[in-house]
Amino acid sequence: MPYSDTNDLPESVQRVLPAHAQDIYKEAYNSAFDQYKDPSQRRGDEDREEVAHKVAWAAVKESYAKGDDGKWHRR
Repeated sequence: MPYSDTNDLPESVQRVLPAHAQDIYKEAYNSAFDQYKDPSQRRGDEDREEVAHKVAWAAVKESYAKGDDGKWHRR
């Protein structure tokens, strides 16, 4: 299900990502959730939410990297 606000994101995402990265995650998730509604657009047996979460993390990793301190930092 799409997220209307970053406060609706999973607790694990809210806990580890900075605010801007949460925005990226939410937008990428919502876009992918819509884009991959047709099962033929997905690989294997992955469900729509699983694909959307993978896309969202990939989007975050384009702009952020996890540092040696365990926190996510802008690239």
